[in-house]
Amino acid sequence: MSLWKIAWRSMQQRALASTLTGLSMALGVALVIAVLVIHGVVAKQFSQDAQGYHLIVGAKGGKLQLVLNTVYHLSQPIENIPYSFYKEFTEGEFSEYTELAIPYCLGDSYRAGEKSFRVVGTTPEMFDRIVYGRRADGTDKHYEFEPGGRNFKSENFFEGVIGSVVARQSGLKVGDKFNPTHGIDDAVDGHAHDAFAVVGILKPTGTANDRAVFINIEGFYLLENHAKASGEAGATHDEEAEHGDEHDDHADHAAHDHADHDHQPLAESQREVTAVLVLCSHLLYPQEVFTKVNEGQVAQAVFPAREVSLLLERLVGPMQLILLVLTVLIVVVASIGIMVSIYNSMSERSRDIAVMRALGADRRAVMVVILLESILLSLAGGVAGMVLGHACIGLAGPYVAAQTGVTLGFLQFDMQEFILIPGLVILATLVGFLPAMAAYRTDV
Repeated sequence: MSLWKIAWRSMQQRALASTLTGLSMALGVALVIAVLVIHGVVAKQFSQDAQGYHLIVGAKGGKLQLVLNTVYHLSQPIENIPYSFYKEFTEGEFSEYTELAIPYCLGDSYRAGEKSFRVVGTTPEMFDRIVYGRRADGTDKHYEFEPGGRNFKSENFFEGVIGSVVARQSGLKVGDKFNPTHGIDDAVDGHAHDAFAVVGILKPTGTANDRAVFINIEGFYLLENHAKASGEAGATHDEEAEHGDEHDDHADHAAHDHADHDHQPLAESQREVTAVLVLCSHLLYPQEVFTKVNEGQVAQAVFPAREVSLLLERLVGPMQLILLVLTVLIVVVASIGIMVSIYNSMSERSRDIAVMRALGADRRAVMVVILLESILLSLAGGVAGMVLGHACIGLAGPYVAAQTGVTLGFLQFDMQEFILIPGLVILATLVGFLPAMAAYRTDV
């Protein structure tokens, strides 16, 4: 009987103990994989969503709150800003710096069963001219629509497009109609607005916009309670005489059958916007616009990418570090379990060690056999843990995507995973040294 056959027989006799220690190692590694991959995906997702424009302009208040409710459709809108301030970016003070300004109107939601999706009033340029990221080859990612769909048109007030997640979970199709609900708080049972027609479904983008409903801003303004009173908006006497009665009627009693009525746009004096997405015409302009807007009293400008970076650095990063430390401790504890298991078996394996020595193995060879056992147990647990971790991520992916829009998949990896195997080899060598020394000192 050869030296290695005796060593293999000895390990087989300890199959149950080896399986238990390997399982604990696998669970620890699976947790490490989950923390690394999920953090990497979330960080990439947050960074990707805030692309395609330089600044977000909104009411003064929390900068992060403005980014969360505008970009990620989370939290509550702060307040509205005058429509006239939005016009400063299209034909006023800031127009010379601006290539594109996209208005955002928030405050409504669409509810399908237990699901609730944010409704955004905006313009067709949101999907015609804004990009939502870059491919690996450096080319821009443009919004695309599923076959049979299109972007809504400016002149068709009661059209809208929906994200891929909304379409999947609500069952809405091109040609269907839906009624936005006033308010975005799930606890509030708001009244239903007039119907909009779905004219397009966005192809999956992997951004928060997959979970949102976008409608023509002109139709949004004509819905009940969406117009400011003429006097409150500071309209001139001539504007009120020309538009006041007509638009107040539109605002309070929007038509119930839009096909039978020709609507007129709401007077600008009665409009507000929640936020403006600003794409500057030169890379030097965003900072100048940022400074000028924030010096005023009307609104604030924020760099969404900067706020996202601060969020990841101050909140998500420390949380990931804490979770990573806890999971690494689990791996270390599992390694100590391997050490204790092998060490406790030394008295039972003294006969095997004596036979190995009688066959000509020196003390160093016996020591190497014990170290290899520790390393093999750790590697087997590590490989099983990597597969288990990615399998759990893949299984949880559809649920996470449905709830948050964050896409997780079995084959998503983090570069830090590749230091796990060398790390496990080093750790297994360290924890296997004590039982290996016990084998080394065994008296034949």
